[in-house]
Amino acid sequence: GDTAGCTFCHTSPEERCSTCHQRHQFNPAVARKSEQCKTCHWGKDHRDWEAYDISIHGTVYQVNKWDPTQFDMSKKLADADYVGPTCQYCHMRGGHHNVQRLSTVYTSMGMSNADRGAPLWKEKRDTWASVCDDCHSPRFARENLQAMDEACKDAGLKYTETFKVAENLMLDGMGEPMPKDLAPDWSGQH
Repeated sequence: GDTAGCTFCHTSPEERCSTCHQRHQFNPAVARKSEQCKTCHWGKDHRDWEAYDISIHGTVYQVNKWDPTQFDMSKKLADADYVGPTCQYCHMRGGHHNVQRLSTVYTSMGMSNADRGAPLWKEKRDTWASVCDDCHSPRFARENLQAMDEACKDAGLKYTETFKVAENLMLDGMGEPMPKDLAPDWSGQH
C-alpha cells in the first residue's frame, strides 16, 4: 500500500502538462479547480487534500465552487477574485507554474527540524506569508506560522518518542511483528 501510494504519482514525470490539465480535455478552467490536485495529493501517505477539504478555505470552496460569481474558473489565476483560495490560487499564485516555489514551509514526519534561521527558510516563509497577506493581515500569517512551528516541534518530539518505544520493544525481544494471518492489510482491515 505504501509503495502504491508513492509510485502512483512519482514514477511518472511530475512536470507534464497532463498531470493537471487532463490529457483528454486540455482545459485551463478544469486545471484551476482544487480537485485536480486531489489526483495525487491525498491518501494515507500525505493527506493534503483532506487537510484542505476540511479547512475553512476548503469549506468555502466546496460550498461556493458551482457559483461562477464566487469562483470564475474561466479567468486566469492572475485575474482571479475568488471568495476563498483554491490550491492553485496559493501554490500557483498569479498563474506561475512552479508549484514548489510557493509550497508550504513544512515537510512531513518530523523532518522539519532544519534551521529556520537559514536564509532559504526566511525567504520561503516570507513568500508564504505574503500569499496569506492577499486576504489576511501580516500579523495573522506570522502568528499562524509560529503556531505551526510549535505544532511541528511537538510532533517531532512525539515522533522521536515513538521510535524510542519501538526500539525498546525490540531490545526487550517484544518487537516481533504479528503473525501474518493476524496482520492488518494496508487499509487497516484484517
